[in-house]
Amino acid sequence: MQETYSFLCLGDSYTIGESVPLHHNFPYQTVQLLRKAAIPFAAPEIVAKTAWTTAELLQAIDERILPPAFDYTTLLIGVNDQYRGLSVQNFKENLFALIETALSFVETPQHCILLSIPDYGVTPFAADKNPSKISVELETFNEIIETAAKDYQTHFINITPLTQMAATDLSLLAEDGLHPSGNLYMQWATLVSNYITNQINNHSTD
Repeated sequence: MQETYSFLCLGDSYTIGESVPLHHNFPYQTVQLLRKAAIPFAAPEIVAKTAWTTAELLQAIDERILPPAFDYTTLLIGVNDQYRGLSVQNFKENLFALIETALSFVETPQHCILLSIPDYGVTPFAADKNPSKISVELETFNEIIETAAKDYQTHFINITPLTQMAATDLSLLAEDGLHPSGNLYMQWATLVSNYITNQINNHSTD
């Protein structure tokens, strides 16, 4: 009997899919794509909430009773650290702690996927909030995430360029003018599911 894989997704509004139906968020669309590829996945376990910072996500994981192990995990966090003006050093320390926590759930670092932070500076929401400053600050945060992914030997997916397309394509945004639409989440889900599919297929041929 074929194994059913498990999937833990850690984050904030970008993980739960604020302003879109639950099944349109990227964790659920990832699982849907994997199932279509005949790879059996259980529904994703999601620990995320709108407006959470890295510190709040750490606390929530600590308070949540979760299974001890998952086959794959994603981490997408940090936008609210930037939005609230928290320090880069504080973000870095909490990010490292979150990566180590995420790694504790999976068998190998390659099964932990770090996603870059979307650039909300291009959205209508940010039009009166110094968009260029937002984009520059998020670039700094994303450089930290990418470097950390390499240091911890996890997989990094840069979704930020996809989110910047919303500057000229409003179909990529939800009705709130800030969060991604189901269409944009599908693009993220495709990148994540393709990576997981390759991991599973390569492992099965080892």
